[in-house]
Amino acid sequence: MEAAAKVQRQMVRLRGRSYVAFVFVPTVPIQDWLQEIDATIARSPGFFAGRPVVIDLSSVDLSQSGIGHLLTSLQDRNIRVLGIEGVEEARLTPSMPPLLSGGRSCVIEPTTPKKVEKAEAKPTSLLLESPVRSGQTVIFPEGDVTILGSVGSGAEVVAGGSIHIYGALRGRAMAGVNGHTSARIYCQKIEAELLAIDGFYQTADDIDSALRGRPAQAFLQGNTMRITALN
Repeated sequence: MEAAAKVQRQMVRLRGRSYVAFVFVPTVPIQDWLQEIDATIARSPGFFAGRPVVIDLSSVDLSQSGIGHLLTSLQDRNIRVLGIEGVEEARLTPSMPPLLSGGRSCVIEPTTPKKVEKAEAKPTSLLLESPVRSGQTVIFPEGDVTILGSVGSGAEVVAGGSIHIYGALRGRAMAGVNGHTSARIYCQKIEAELLAIDGFYQTADDIDSALRGRPAQAFLQGNTMRITALN
């Protein structure tokens, strides 16, 4: 006899989180390039400490053993290689970092205060006067992000607080990524690919068609994301 009880479907909670990695583009001769890395480390010993690194090999033609030697040389310098791009997968061994694709350039905003006699607090908001174009990513985990222009399709905005967009939102917006459930997303024209707050998300197909092209806001109500018209 088959069990009559049905398994209740569980909603998968995805938490949006982006990490900025340095992309190294080696040039030949590799030894000279490594000397430049050594010079950087000598000037700033902790510059690469704890930072993920991606190696782009599109500018060099290295054999499998050459790639292995390069990775070992970087490891000897305490540089962690997260992944490799710009090379055929056949040239990588299972023990090497994985082959990556789809990486996008990031707009990295400096948030570290300058050295002054009195310590300055980190900014809690970021203002961008230019639009965020397709393929760009803006990451500001310290607080709110305000964009005076639009966010293009394929672009991404990630904020620790709320996101305010004074133009159209056609890309992805993820607010409250550090667990701020009270964060909100505001835009003057909603055409988003994805909205997320503290890991709860809705895709373009979930957004009410009556709201499209209109001013809107997104916020959490318990464990449910609501998207309503912004009057």
